Amino acid sequence: MTTPQPPYTDPARIADALRGDGYALLRPADVAQLAGCPLDELKALAPSWDRLELDNYLKDGGRYRRRRHSCFIDSGDHLTQSPHRAHWQPVEYNALHGGMHRLFVPVEPSTVEQPAWPKLLRALGAVCSQVKGRQTWYVEAHQFRIDTADGIGRPTPEGAHRDGVDFVAVILIGRENIKGGETRVFEANGPKGQRFTMTEPWTLLLLDDAAVIHESTPIQPIGLGGNRGHRDTLVLTWRAGAFQGDDAETTGA
Repeated sequence: MTTPQPPYTDPARIADALRGDGYALLRPADVAQLAGCPLDELKALAPSWDRLELDNYLKDGGRYRRRRHSCFIDSGDHLTQSPHRAHWQPVEYNALHGGMHRLFVPVEPSTVEQPAWPKLLRALGAVCSQVKGRQTWYVEAHQFRIDTADGIGRPTPEGAHRDGVDFVAVILIGRENIKGGETRVFEANGPKGQRFTMTEPWTLLLLDDAAVIHESTPIQPIGLGGNRGHRDTLVLTWRAGAFQGDDAETTGA
C-alpha cells in the first residue's frame, strides 16, 4: 500500500487551516519564507543533530532515541531562553512517560545562537497568536534522533497522543536509510484522519493540540547501511500561561 501524497497547506491559509482542520503542513520553501530566512540558513542547524545525547528515560528499555531539550519564552516582542529545566507531562497526555521529571541535556548554545533559530521560533509563535490571540508563549524545543541500531526505532513510543499544550510543530530535519516513519493525524473528537510521510528536510507539520491527536509509525533500516538508519526531527510546543508542571505546582495539584 502506497502512502498518500502529503496534503500541503497554502501558506496564506495557515491560520485558517489550524482553525478549520486542526493542522497545517508546509513545504520547506514555505517554512523558510515564513521564518524570513533562506532555506540554507535553516539547513545550517542540521549538523547539531549529530551531537545529541542518549535518552535514558525510555520505559520500553530501548536505546533508539537521542535528544536535547531547552525552553524559551516568547513575549511577542522578544524570545528569551529560560534557565534549564526538566521536561514534564501529565499521565493523561503521555501514559508511558507522564508524571516523570525528565532532565535532558540542553540544546547547544551554538545552535540557539544561529540566526535561523529565533527567526523560526518567533515566526511560528506569531502564527499561534493569529489563531488564539496574542499572548506570552512558553515554548519547549526538542531535538530528536530516532535510530535503527537495534533494528527498529519508535518516534512515538507512547502511541497516538496529544501533548497537553496549545500548539505542536513537528519538523523533519532528515531521514537516512530507513523505511516507515509515516505521520498520522486524527481528529480528537471525530472520524477524520490523514496519513502521509514527510521525506523532504524542513517539511513542517503544525498542530492545534486540542483539536487533533498525532503519531509517527516505527522506522526500520533499508539498504546496505546495516542498522545505521535514522530519522531526525525538531519538535516545538507552545503553551499559554506557564510551562507544563508549573501551573500544577502553583495550584498544589
